[in-house]
Amino acid sequence: MKILVPIKRVVDYNVKVRVKSDGSGIDLANVKMSVNPFDEIAVEEAVRLKEAGKASEIVVVTIGPEKAQEQIRTAMAIGADRGILVKTDTPIDLGGVEPLAVAKTLKAIVEQESPDLVIMGKQSIDDDSNQTGQMLSALLGWAQGTFTSKLEVDGDTLKVTREIDGGLETVSLKAPAIVTTDLRLNVPRFAKLPDIMKAKKKELEIKEPSDYGVDFTPRLSIVEVSDPPVRSGGIKVPDVDTLIDKLKNEAKVI
Repeated sequence: MKILVPIKRVVDYNVKVRVKSDGSGIDLANVKMSVNPFDEIAVEEAVRLKEAGKASEIVVVTIGPEKAQEQIRTAMAIGADRGILVKTDTPIDLGGVEPLAVAKTLKAIVEQESPDLVIMGKQSIDDDSNQTGQMLSALLGWAQGTFTSKLEVDGDTLKVTREIDGGLETVSLKAPAIVTTDLRLNVPRFAKLPDIMKAKKKELEIKEPSDYGVDFTPRLSIVEVSDPPVRSGGIKVPDVDTLIDKLKNEAKVI
């Protein structure tokens, strides 16, 4: 089984995001960038499948600036075999490449690489769109298992346990298929120094959007970015009657 894992370069989840003074976007000066956490889970799951003898090759792909090679190398250090970077200078602080363009690019890459399985994060932590996996499934006409918390592979049959509002749902899919990962699927490993060194020698192919015939021109424009309003402090009330009165007459929630 050949696995394709799309990943995304995002601001590290430990960084407190700052808005530019003119409200035009996010300040990325000297900000640490990392692999999107949900995508790290996807890479880890693909590597575990390979270690279990159920996958033969893992190809990582990302769409972003030249610096995104760092995130591909990180995925290679975890265990991916080779990488593809679709180079674009679309500013990520202004929304980056939109999900439909990403899905169309991934469709073209899938048609070239012919993977049996695509594992990807359910969403990125910057735009939280949660759209690309579903769009890619529709474009390819492949089965999809989203919000995956458990994945079992038996030949070309995938047993996917999904996290839904009412609990857990288990579905059976036939490969080729799209699987999007949720937080509880696994805990990604830390790359070891020898693996980091080996990753520097692995194959990394750099492509352009024109190679796939996809237009990255955004269809949406960000008018303004602003910090959320500061929450005001709470108050203490002397008794239950006062609390009920305030909930009823001031907050109007009862």
